[in-house]
Amino acid sequence: VVIPTYETGAPDVNPMFFERRVYQGSSGKVYPLPVTETLLGKKEPKSYTAVFLENKYLKIMLLPELGGRIQRAIDKTNGYDFVYYNQVVKPALVGLAGPWISGGIEFNWPQHHRPSTFLPIEYHIEENEDGSATLFIGETDVMYGTKGMAAITLYPERAYIEIKGRLYNPTTMDQTFLWWANPAVAVNENTFSVFPPDVHAVMDHGKRAVSTFPIATGEYYKFDYSAGVDISRYKNIQVPTSYMAYQSKYDFIGNYDEGIQAGLLHIADHHISVGKKQWTWGNGDFGQAWDRNLTDEDGPYIELMTGVYTDNQPDFTWLAPHEEKTFTQYFMPYKEVGRVTDANENVVVRYEQDGENAQLSVYAAQSYPNASITVTCADGTRWHRQVDLAPERALTETFPLGGIPIEDTVLTVAKENGLPLIKVMVERHEDKPVPEPATPLPPPSQVKSIEELYLAATHLIQYRHASSSAADYYLEGLRRDPDDARLNDGWGRHLYRQGRFEESLLFFDRAIERLQWKNPNPESCKPFLHRGLALLMLDRTDEAYDSIFKAVWSSDTQNVAWYWLACLASRKNRLTQALEFVENALVYNTHDMKSRLLKTMLLRRTGGDRHEWISESLHIDPLDLGLAYEAAVLSDDLVAWKKLMRGDSRNYRLLAFRYAEMGEGETALKILEAGPSDHPMTWYAKGWIIDTHRNDREEALACYRHAETLSSAYCFPNTLEELIVLEHATQLNPDGSYAHYYLGNLLYDAKRHEEALRSWQRSASLNAEFATVHRNLAIAYHNQRHDLEAAFSAISRAQQLDDQDPRILLERDQMAERLAHTPLDRLTFLDRHQSVVAKRDDLFLRRIMLLNCLKRSEEAYAAIMSRSFHPWEGGEGLVSGQYVLSLVTMAQHALDMHDCNTAIDLLKRTLTWPANLGEGRLPQTQDNIACHHLGIAYSRSGDDEQARQWWQRASTGLEKPAPNHYYHDQPSDTIFYQGLALLRLGRRDEASKRFNLLVSYGRKHQFDEVKPDFFAVSLPETSVYHNDEAQLHLHHCHYLLALGNLGLGNVVEAEALLSKIVAENPSHQGALTALELCREGINREARP
Repeated sequence: VVIPTYETGAPDVNPMFFERRVYQGSSGKVYPLPVTETLLGKKEPKSYTAVFLENKYLKIMLLPELGGRIQRAIDKTNGYDFVYYNQVVKPALVGLAGPWISGGIEFNWPQHHRPSTFLPIEYHIEENEDGSATLFIGETDVMYGTKGMAAITLYPERAYIEIKGRLYNPTTMDQTFLWWANPAVAVNENTFSVFPPDVHAVMDHGKRAVSTFPIATGEYYKFDYSAGVDISRYKNIQVPTSYMAYQSKYDFIGNYDEGIQAGLLHIADHHISVGKKQWTWGNGDFGQAWDRNLTDEDGPYIELMTGVYTDNQPDFTWLAPHEEKTFTQYFMPYKEVGRVTDANENVVVRYEQDGENAQLSVYAAQSYPNASITVTCADGTRWHRQVDLAPERALTETFPLGGIPIEDTVLTVAKENGLPLIKVMVERHEDKPVPEPATPLPPPSQVKSIEELYLAATHLIQYRHASSSAADYYLEGLRRDPDDARLNDGWGRHLYRQGRFEESLLFFDRAIERLQWKNPNPESCKPFLHRGLALLMLDRTDEAYDSIFKAVWSSDTQNVAWYWLACLASRKNRLTQALEFVENALVYNTHDMKSRLLKTMLLRRTGGDRHEWISESLHIDPLDLGLAYEAAVLSDDLVAWKKLMRGDSRNYRLLAFRYAEMGEGETALKILEAGPSDHPMTWYAKGWIIDTHRNDREEALACYRHAETLSSAYCFPNTLEELIVLEHATQLNPDGSYAHYYLGNLLYDAKRHEEALRSWQRSASLNAEFATVHRNLAIAYHNQRHDLEAAFSAISRAQQLDDQDPRILLERDQMAERLAHTPLDRLTFLDRHQSVVAKRDDLFLRRIMLLNCLKRSEEAYAAIMSRSFHPWEGGEGLVSGQYVLSLVTMAQHALDMHDCNTAIDLLKRTLTWPANLGEGRLPQTQDNIACHHLGIAYSRSGDDEQARQWWQRASTGLEKPAPNHYYHDQPSDTIFYQGLALLRLGRRDEASKRFNLLVSYGRKHQFDEVKPDFFAVSLPETSVYHNDEAQLHLHHCHYLLALGNLGLGNVVEAEALLSKIVAENPSHQGALTALELCREGINREARP
């Protein structure tokens, strides 16, 4: 298909180490994915490979090239797009790695949003014996190594999409995941979300806030619903809002459009599919801006997210090594029903009381001729009807209840043979307690028990927490009890994940010693398995064999232990024993695809019949790359396998490593030879396998030397196998500069910062002309050694070596800002590279900020209006802030020139934001500064009535100062302008209260210990440099303290505070503006 597509820039070639970024409530870590940060805004027709599934009732289109999403789903009986159909591919900066598109159904896994949402994935199509067709989509996650697959099926006579999910962990350690299928639906004045009738409360991300539902009665998302507002209706939500159901015993969630009497329902077993969520950008100016960012003509939408093994974002579930989790979801259109009382994949029912009567609507997802609908109560049948049900039309009836409350009846819809399709009982209306919001973890020292310290560490790992470290809780627990088995095993696993295998052994040994305190045979043998795996990674195979064999003594580790014992037997060519061991593994986990592949390989090596075994295995997972390879070898035809591999060098390496661990080095090399030959890690992997399996050191060295000749772009290794390979490469070929660079990348991602720094230093000493390694050194010098001068020297060197890289130029300017370089110096440097500055929105905006710092507001405004900006989600406010500041500064200049009419025109422009900003105004946006200045302009033009009206408007707003973290946080300096407006209105006491609020806040909070927001949802800052949060907080407090003093007339105190801020941060725009007020005495007009 050809779809109009807005182009993105190329992914950045620099590795991104976002260690403090918050994304969707958990870590915004993105490495090893490359990040795309530029959108070109240019629309071109683009061809995509689409898969269509169609039957009598439905037609759906899926795009494997864009994360496998369902792009369109049509109900053919009424022509209704039951998921939002976006007719363009218009990415915005919403995804973990940048681009994200709206519309269709997105499958978010193993985190939200799916890391590969804008990338190609594997797919396979099967036509089934029953006439149905299935599209299998899936991939192995590049960040943590788990595999996810969805089988999307359309049946011949059913008006629903069936999705069977399968999640599998092939790694050696427990991993975490969540699954949110994310259907978008079109919305308008007539639409509402359909949550089950027992949902009385909804919760925000991380359960940090709670609202009653569907009628909200308090503050939620900083919006006042105290009058009682139905937040199930899109038209009532003006601000960007998420809410997730607090518990439900029902299996459905959906939406409905009363204008066209149709909607979408999701059906899944609520015991597993516990997540029911709505997200909207809001129907105000802010939301409309995002609608424009994401589509051309298709209007607003909401997302109705459906969580499996998760009830919140973030809410991750564990997946043990080799474990499989499966589930089924259904998406279906429905019509002529309205608010749903109950539903399953067969029928949808609305059953409500209206006075003495019952109103009934029934929709069926397939044809049920001569079905029965019966209403019974304690004394017998109240109503009965035989009817033909079908997806084309719903049945609607009204009948008398005979004075019985509807809650005392049971409605049953049954097939012609009497088998029930659904039984419906209406919820009784009763008050239920509203849950309390979640509370953050206390610091480790305040956690009461060792058990809670272990649970706290586990929670932080499980939820991939962005700002709190599990290490702190493990180490506090080990300080209290150095021999605690749980903490030692947990900390050992933490070290193992970092590749610190030798260090991990000490803690696994301690865990084993405690577990064997009185008993040589503990309840769980996990530490034995973990110890054995660490020994394996250290190539101490005999010791590993003994330790892993002990792990077969307990059921929770038998599957994985037997697999590894089979691998070790295979490595020693004990094939009969290996087959025996792998059969044992499969006894405990028949769907363990690693064991299935190992058995297949062993059957091949021993000459056994493997046809049926391969067929059976591929029936479980048609996208298993290893079994697809074995099938290809068996048929002597690699074409289908190569198509499945997608030419992705990473797929080839992962599969080669899997064969290598099974002792099949020659097969591993064949696989690498079959794949792309232009990726450095392919050659490092070849060299390692050649040395360890063939014992050919010269050939291995040749491979390592060849790897050094290949492009380093997008070579971001991150697996433990790649760690071992690169350590081997740097030992065998110590003069290979790129191997040290790649190893440094991997180590830094693993938070082995000092070792990474040394690897990068070694790389730079071997190749001083490689820009990226100097750029990486700047990150380490700044974040780990806190040596800003060394960091600036490194990033400057990188910029000199590659003066066309806009990311490096951005990071150089960020470092110059941290070193308190003046705005003029920074601007002068950027202006030497204007063509590079123009490549990135954020870099272009930094130049605008500097222009505004230097009061060159006309230039700043012209630059803003010359460009269409593309903000990151959660990063709104940056462009609009400079837009407003440039206009206010221009207006101030016009006032200085006694041109009141021009000033008024400029100031009124701040109240509406042009579309090119990419941002819209929130209802609570504070305009105090512009309104205050408008009052002055009208006053000077002689219109006192207008002046008073604008000052009155300027005098209201934010009631108390606060930190500024998010786009919806209003700046506290607006309180200062409230005070100035009140002075001009002659309300001096009220003005003094505003100024004293600022003084009190600054004094009280300036010595606060700064802590990250435990429940932060989105902090999209994409700087690789850690902020000095303590200094930023102190500047914020001193700034407010200065403004308060300035308002109270304490100009000397204010100027001293502001001067100190500007000395440390010369581009602090608020302090620069306030200093002008101090020195020019502008606010004296407000005083008698």
